[in-house]
Amino acid sequence: MNAPEPARDDLYVDAAYDMIVVSNRLPVDYLQGPDGETTWKSSPGGLVTALEPVMRAADGAWVGWAGVADREFDPFEHDGINIIPVPLSESELEEYYEGFSNDTLWPLYHDVIAPPSYHREWWDAYVRVNRRFAEAAARAASPGAVVWVQDYQLQLVPRMLREKRPDLVIGFFNHIPFPAYGIYSQLPWRRQVLDGLLGADVIGFQRAADAGNFTRAVRRLFGYATRGSVLDVPGPDGEVRHVVARQFPISIDSAGFEELARRPDVQARAHEIRESLGNPETIMLGVDRLDYTKGIRHRLKAFGELLRDGRLSVEDVTLVQVASPSRERVETYRQLRDEIELMVGRLNGDHSTLGHQAIAYLHHGYPREEMVALYLASDVMLVTALRDGMNLVAKEFVACSFDDDGVLVLSEFTGASDELRQAILVNPHDIEGLKDAMVEAAHMPRKERARRMRALRRRVRENDVAKWSSTFLKTLTGAGIIASGVPDGLDAAITRLARTDRLLVALDFDGTLAPLVDRPEDARATNRARAAIERLAATDDTRVAIVSGRALESLKEVADPPAGTLMSGSHGVELQLDTGGVTIDLRDAELAALEHLTRVLDEVAAGVDGAWVEWKPAGLALHTRKVAPDAASDLQRAAKARVEAEIPELTVRGGKGVIEFSVRPSDKGEALTRLRQHAGASAVMYVGDDVTDEDAFAALESEDLGVKVGQGRSLAAHRVRSPEDVADLLERLAEAREATHGGPSRWP
Repeated sequence: MNAPEPARDDLYVDAAYDMIVVSNRLPVDYLQGPDGETTWKSSPGGLVTALEPVMRAADGAWVGWAGVADREFDPFEHDGINIIPVPLSESELEEYYEGFSNDTLWPLYHDVIAPPSYHREWWDAYVRVNRRFAEAAARAASPGAVVWVQDYQLQLVPRMLREKRPDLVIGFFNHIPFPAYGIYSQLPWRRQVLDGLLGADVIGFQRAADAGNFTRAVRRLFGYATRGSVLDVPGPDGEVRHVVARQFPISIDSAGFEELARRPDVQARAHEIRESLGNPETIMLGVDRLDYTKGIRHRLKAFGELLRDGRLSVEDVTLVQVASPSRERVETYRQLRDEIELMVGRLNGDHSTLGHQAIAYLHHGYPREEMVALYLASDVMLVTALRDGMNLVAKEFVACSFDDDGVLVLSEFTGASDELRQAILVNPHDIEGLKDAMVEAAHMPRKERARRMRALRRRVRENDVAKWSSTFLKTLTGAGIIASGVPDGLDAAITRLARTDRLLVALDFDGTLAPLVDRPEDARATNRARAAIERLAATDDTRVAIVSGRALESLKEVADPPAGTLMSGSHGVELQLDTGGVTIDLRDAELAALEHLTRVLDEVAAGVDGAWVEWKPAGLALHTRKVAPDAASDLQRAAKARVEAEIPELTVRGGKGVIEFSVRPSDKGEALTRLRQHAGASAVMYVGDDVTDEDAFAALESEDLGVKVGQGRSLAAHRVRSPEDVADLLERLAEAREATHGGPSRWP
């Protein structure tokens, strides 16, 4: 049976997240206590380590399967991360995951090392499950949110998301290889998969070759124009989107692995491992999932021939092979396990002695501490994958080798080989060449080992997993990971700006000075931000302006600005300058359009719980912040389509949880220009969080400073994370401004 959809539509009503990660599995494992209660345990991996900082910074949510078939779980919070489980049935697990993902796509994308299987019912399940993931993400994402989809199991999600939520910024990262067109073209659903991926704004791959394979497939099948890593993808309305497809090689938490390796208890365990193996002169180590792409058979064959020919002796060299269980319900993997275990048994029978075992074969996984101890105990790391997107085991071994000792033998068919050039690079299909590399590694002089390892470690340290995620997100949004506080570059810009003669500090209100709230009338600036504004307003040659989409009366009520503050409401339609507010005298045609607009929005919003219409001097706003995010998006689209059909001359703008219609065109950019002229400012700082603030950022000049609050694409050159960081920013500016322009302001 199919997994049932969530029974309640209100599960996600209050879950409006600015950052969403979508992956097949959640970063937690389900555990059932002895009395039947549900508990969750973190399953930290490289991806979690990379994304945890940005998830916390953006109050993000993780969408994925909980690892239990035929079970539904409500959204919950675990260790500071919001978790949104997606249900899968047992049949979907067989068809979508074990079938299409791992018996169709996995072998196809790994150069058909094993033959792929093509079944239409598997494809149907893949489509159905991808849609369920996309719908869960659409429900959870706030307007303009960043959604980062992970890996080959969810390649249709970007397009499905874009069709449902065109406001989102969508990224996709493919953790496995992408094959050459001659191989990829075998897939019966090749166009659908490419079209699914092209729904993203940025598509990331492990290697430049993978990105090139993808781009060539798009050209062959769709004929879209490409310029380097940029693809021109036409939308349904004829407008062309620019999609970036390029390499972002993933990495590891190198500092975390080195910290573990330096722990005395882990080092003691490494000595125990060597002693248990008889203290051989050389320990060679292989660590892999039991998968036909990992080249385990080639490694065993080469090692067996070296023992047979006497080039290595069982008294001097032991091979430890960790082969963690993988996809054991798939027939190909069951056959592989039987074959590997038969080879290990034969080689041990042929070459082991009573005191020395040729191969220590371990068919189970280990916790991270034990794996680090194994790395420390080993002298040579064998990575002989026939095809691998990256292979993080190679990087883990390097990170743990803090004494600059150890040798890495690395397949040239791994993504890691592009970066780790000081390894001994091998073609694992060339058994004679592999044997020579293993002998070279076993007998390499200490000085040469140290030279190579130092170079490898420098590369792994400089390109860790945090840099990977930051680089991808910076390409996607222009922001990267936004840490709390004021970044050094922004701090320097504040110091420079504070020296200007006449400064205008213009600030958005909701989401910038005040945290976003469900009821707009409850919004208030943080105490620190308000105090900093008062300091700035009292400083010589400094003016403060609050620029908002709110009507001016509403803005005055919630902002309670200090005396002398300039005000802009209704996206620049209303201005309050030193001479008082600007009167809005609407013409007869504008009044008629406003009356018509009122009828339309009242009808559209009628019967939708949480939706309400706000009157403004020259327009109306339809608020949807309290509506479930997917329903809110549908409601905004319906309102926009009807207004454009019936009253096409209106100005339309979207924002966070709101869509606004104005009978008199204006925007925050025009407002900022008028405020600058009125104040006679020689430089301006503008801070805002919404898409409507982009007009103001566009109006800034070279000597000005733009600061975006939060994630999302922006023209602003600088970022901060939250209103608390805006307060920090304003405090620093006030202090710097007082130091250079102290005393009461001389401006009128």
